[in-house]
Amino acid sequence: MSTAIPECYAGGMRDAIEQARKSLTEGGVPIGACLRAADGTLLGVGHNQRVQRSSPTLHAEIDCLETVGRLSSYADTTLYSTLMPCYMCAGAIVQFNIPIVVVGEARTFSGAASWLREWGIEVVDLDLGECYEVLQEFIGEEPAIWREDIGSR
Repeated sequence: MSTAIPECYAGGMRDAIEQARKSLTEGGVPIGACLRAADGTLLGVGHNQRVQRSSPTLHAEIDCLETVGRLSSYADTTLYSTLMPCYMCAGAIVQFNIPIVVVGEARTFSGAASWLREWGIEVVDLDLGECYEVLQEFIGEEPAIWREDIGSR
């Protein structure tokens, strides 16, 4: 388990973690995301809002892409997420040709990592204790919401 964020990913991952904490303070699942351009410019942020907005699909990555809005190309972007994306979010990543996904952790949920790689997406798992611990605490307190969010029974 890594404790420090490598400098090259620090800005994006800090933005994603901030969004995860925002979701938690709103009573939602603590998962956050952001999209950055290759030069580091922050294009948008998002957080899981399934509980807050009673939405079946408003995962952090989808909320982030909604915040960013339409781009003519996502080819020079990196998506940061505090948790490995699920197949729904991975589908959006593939659809828009986002070439790099950096995640805080994949121990809690392994998601669609191998599928993303099959599509040529570079997946970087930082295995950050901070991301893992906040989700484990949430799951301990809200197991039914977690199971609903992640699609397990």
